[in-house]
Amino acid sequence: MALFRSRQRISDSGSDPFTDLLFNALLTFTFLFLISLLLINPPAKSGIINPKAEFLITVSWEDGNANDIDTWVQGPQGSKVWFKQAQNGLMHLDRDDRGLTNDTQQVDGKEIINPLNQEVVTIRGRPPGEFIVNVHYYKSKDQLEVPVTIYVAEVNPTLKVLHYATVTLKKEGDEKTAVRFTLNNQGKVENINTLQTSLLGDQ
Repeated sequence: MALFRSRQRISDSGSDPFTDLLFNALLTFTFLFLISLLLINPPAKSGIINPKAEFLITVSWEDGNANDIDTWVQGPQGSKVWFKQAQNGLMHLDRDDRGLTNDTQQVDGKEIINPLNQEVVTIRGRPPGEFIVNVHYYKSKDQLEVPVTIYVAEVNPTLKVLHYATVTLKKEGDEKTAVRFTLNNQGKVENINTLQTSLLGDQ
């Protein structure tokens, strides 16, 4: 009689312990299954580029400006990168921009112009010595002066802007030293300055 009353109370309450236990076990199994899928097949990190660089140098001038500005960087022992020597040791000219020359591409049958004018140099190490960044007015399309912005940043271990300034190149052939800095034997930046020197030489 007592057993009957117990079963009747369970039925009246609408809750069955066995059903609850089974439901909770199913939820736990589903959760563990989803976790195992994530661990076995992590989401792909498409489009992520993480190049090794210690210093980043960008040289830019007005978008849509047709004039050709070149970047020259000289490292320790006189090594140089420029448009004819895009890699030299740990220095890389990652982007050479020629104004509007070669800045068109075909997209869906239409000619698209990329107006961005920017050159990028990366330094992928910390060799001791002096680095010199020069800008050169290589070719003029309109015979007008060109304001050029130079941005130099230390990338690792955290981003730190070392230099940001704008210099004006007045005519074709002009060359200016935008910035110089020295790395000591511990790889620390010292003596940031703009003492002028030419890097073109007999090139």
